[in-house]
Amino acid sequence: MTATDRSDLIDVIIADHREFEKVFTELEARSGSAQHRRDLLDHVIAELVRHSVAEEMFMYPAARKALPNGDEVVDHELEEHHEAEEDMKALEDLEPGDPRFDEMVAKLIKDVRHHLEEEESKLLPKMRELCSAEELHKLGEKVVAAKKIAPTRPHPSAPSKPPANLILAPGAGLIDRLRDALSGRKV
Repeated sequence: MTATDRSDLIDVIIADHREFEKVFTELEARSGSAQHRRDLLDHVIAELVRHSVAEEMFMYPAARKALPNGDEVVDHELEEHHEAEEDMKALEDLEPGDPRFDEMVAKLIKDVRHHLEEEESKLLPKMRELCSAEELHKLGEKVVAAKKIAPTRPHPSAPSKPPANLILAPGAGLIDRLRDALSGRKV
């Protein structure tokens, strides 16, 4: 079953995390051609951006409301998203032959793994505990739908909180998908 087949928020988020891990493992193996590595990186960046934007649009606002320390937890998560977006933005212009490429990829993977582990060990269990099954189902559907229209490229200066992100993300997503199609970027 893929993440898009599921509608519970927790299952959708964890399924995405498992897909990221598969690509991270392949990137860490450093096998394949330079173009293959570039394509893998572009793919995982696009998926990470979609995932992050969808979390920012729906999961994090729900966490702010549901968790007793929601503002503190979500602000921390948003800071980690911003740091990862900065790294992804820096990686956009690096080619696999660049000496900084593997170093930056390793940093991104390390930081994202830390973030995913924190979500899975702290935030998601609390969401499961404090939100109703119906609410988690609705949030899951919203996250899946948001990923379809979300940007595919990092935009570190874009707003990460409602209502601005709800308005701007779909437009940025459209522009990114056009840029991807015109440039031949495989995402």
